[in-house]
Amino acid sequence: MAKTQLGARVDEDVAELAKKRAADLGLSVGDYLARLVQDDASGLRARAVGAAARFLADHQAVFDEAEQAQQQAARGAHAA
Repeated sequence: MAKTQLGARVDEDVAELAKKRAADLGLSVGDYLARLVQDDASGLRARAVGAAARFLADHQAVFDEAEQAQQQAARGAHAA
């Protein structure tokens, strides 16, 4: 498939983040951005975000309990 060059201006922190994420995945920045666009266009990204939201909603009580236990343990350590 032929490739077309695009130009875009982004904040420096966004550019650095894109470079780091691409490197983490073993991709060029262009291939990383192409993957993001394809995922977004296919609805994959929206489905993943929806699944994460459902997971958190279904398991929020577990996270709340763990956070409370951690806070209580921290208070106990400070009291000693």
